[in-house]
Amino acid sequence: MSLKDKLAADFKEAMKAHDEVRKNTVNLARAAVKQYEVDNRKELDDQGIIEILTKQVKMRKDALSDFEKAGRTDLAEAYNKEIEVLMTYLPEQMTEAEIAEIVKQTAADLGIEGGSGKPNFGKLMGAVMPKVKGRADGGAVKKVLEEFLA
Repeated sequence: MSLKDKLAADFKEAMKAHDEVRKNTVNLARAAVKQYEVDNRKELDDQGIIEILTKQVKMRKDALSDFEKAGRTDLAEAYNKEIEVLMTYLPEQMTEAEIAEIVKQTAADLGIEGGSGKPNFGKLMGAVMPKVKGRADGGAVKKVLEEFLA
């Protein structure tokens, strides 16, 4: 079953179960996928859908900090629930240790040593991100890279 089919089936299931949070979240995700397909005139495969869902999660995480600063715990709570729903469609996220292992391997391949400082950050980040695409957040990769290069 493709990811698009799974989203459609889960939407119907959430409607039957009267699960408003899941229904609305899945509907918004399906709308984002459809919007991309209409705008770009091409049908997305599972990898393309994962990229869109990853962007949806990132948007919600970015908004979370604003809601918390403003004291809007109700909105923050709602967004946390939406993030949980969206995460069920994404591949399992990598741990910091797994990211660190990929960083070390990539640095060795590029001839970059740990503790070499900021000048190698962009080069290493550019090489690591395609390897962890969809499985690790850019912020987590940045944190591991900074620790490795420090």
